[in-house]
Amino acid sequence: MTKVLTEPRSIRIKGRSFLAVVLTPDLPFDDWLARLDDLAARSAGFFLGRPVVLDISEIDTDRPQLKSLIAELAARNVSVMGIEGGRPSLIEPGMPPALKGGRAAADYEVPESDPVPAKSAGRSEKPVAAPTPVVVEAREATPSLIVRETVRSGQSVIYTQGDVTVIGSVASGAEIIAGGSVHIYGALRGRALAGCVGNADARIFCRKFESELVAIDGVYAMADDMSSELRGHPVQLWLEGDAIKAEKMT
Repeated sequence: MTKVLTEPRSIRIKGRSFLAVVLTPDLPFDDWLARLDDLAARSAGFFLGRPVVLDISEIDTDRPQLKSLIAELAARNVSVMGIEGGRPSLIEPGMPPALKGGRAAADYEVPESDPVPAKSAGRSEKPVAAPTPVVVEAREATPSLIVRETVRSGQSVIYTQGDVTVIGSVASGAEIIAGGSVHIYGALRGRALAGCVGNADARIFCRKFESELVAIDGVYAMADDMSSELRGHPVQLWLEGDAIKAEKMT
């Protein structure tokens, strides 16, 4: 007997872009994982709830090594949503899918939420939850983003098209991610990541430096890595080679 569907229902398939953190491991993986553990230990919650893309385009690895790396990341609660840059033969069923054509997102995120009690004014004893962002579309013609209030703990501002200027402060547990430079007119107590889409000329400026973590073009430094003489002072930071440099501003 043939069954006739008198009310067919279509399956909707849509394309959608999401913001992900890109990790670029290097060999040997054990050493790289040790550095990742150090970052996670000193910036609690940094990877919590974040989709991650694993970029292996610059390394020569095989399938067993890649599977082992993915398993190690999963054990650290790092969720790999896809693999970029690898040979198709490296991917087998059950592994994250191969991705290509990734591009910088044109979104910034400023969730409106109450402050959450709490990398330079001493680290919190309790893990800081990862920001839960609200995505807001940013127009392509806008060269910079101005945030006219303090960015509270648990909030994340992401603007990959240019500079981010914060008129207030950035609280511990909050973060600013910019494609260009980061300018903070108040205290920087949370995380500031400049040049996130490959801009080694980006800089970070703040009126009062007490940061948990700073990064420029993927090179990061924790509070423990920075000179104590910088704490509480106006500071600018820039990248020289693979090292972040900092100096007081008068």
